[in-house]
Amino acid sequence: MGLKQTTIKGRVEVTGVGVHSGAPAKLVLHPAEAGHGVIFQRTGLAGGRDRLIEASHRHVSATELCTVIGDRSTGAVSTIEHLMSALMGLGVDNVFIEVDGPEIPIMDGSAWPFVEAIMSVGVATLSAKRRYIKVLKPVRVDHERSFCELRPAEQGFSLDVEIDFPLPTIGRQRRAVTLDSGVFVREVARARTFGLLSDVERLWKANLALGASLENTVAVDETRVVNPEGLRYPDEFVRHKLLDAIGDLALAGAPMIGKFRSYRGGHRMNFLMLQALFADRNAYALVDAPAASRPAAAAASAADLTPAMASPVFAADRN
Repeated sequence: MGLKQTTIKGRVEVTGVGVHSGAPAKLVLHPAEAGHGVIFQRTGLAGGRDRLIEASHRHVSATELCTVIGDRSTGAVSTIEHLMSALMGLGVDNVFIEVDGPEIPIMDGSAWPFVEAIMSVGVATLSAKRRYIKVLKPVRVDHERSFCELRPAEQGFSLDVEIDFPLPTIGRQRRAVTLDSGVFVREVARARTFGLLSDVERLWKANLALGASLENTVAVDETRVVNPEGLRYPDEFVRHKLLDAIGDLALAGAPMIGKFRSYRGGHRMNFLMLQALFADRNAYALVDAPAASRPAAAAASAADLTPAMASPVFAADRN
């Protein structure tokens, strides 16, 4: 947690293809002034028009398979969660992002390529104070067997995420972290998106997941991880759900002070969590950073860019 707002130190470019659209896309991240927040400029629209879209829960238009902001009929940006996770994980408050396609490139299926891009130019501390959203009372959303909740904390932001899949290669996994940039880089950023092999084949036949491959998605069947290199962490599945939650909750518009917990969550549940929080004005307050905070930009050192890697495995460790 930092006392001051941050931005990136210079322009950085990332190119790739969208996992769902299969369309090529180029991102250009620019430094931004204090109070700017995270804003996307969607270019490449019909008639040569551009569209500005604030990265906010207020602009979420879809949560099926990914998080989408903006109106798809007039210009939207989809699959923003991995990039947003990298920004929140590294403590970047202000950035202007140009994207020339309908979807953020999937890269390797994790937030790591975005972390590398941001850290290649560095994070700059600005003079303006950082403000936080402090959770004041418990807020919870339930749907069938799934739930998400936010609870108060005196300082910091912790996440406790649990998944429960009937497939034995994934099973039930739980991971909890107190978020800072070092923890994010070492324990979360490299976890890749995943899917059932049968679902991938079904989506391909339906003309969906057109950019999905074993280079950007962990594919599993009833007995094994299909990717020949195995997993990056024994519990990579739940770590990726944690990564997604960080990215989705970044749409609150400011870092949080509180405790997040989810069971069998996902993009829709994370979005409903933010809706429930902001629907109750007594559930949160905007506060300045606590005096004991340390600068966020200093939290990620060069050593953090080499995370501890688990040996490849071919089934999830559910113990």
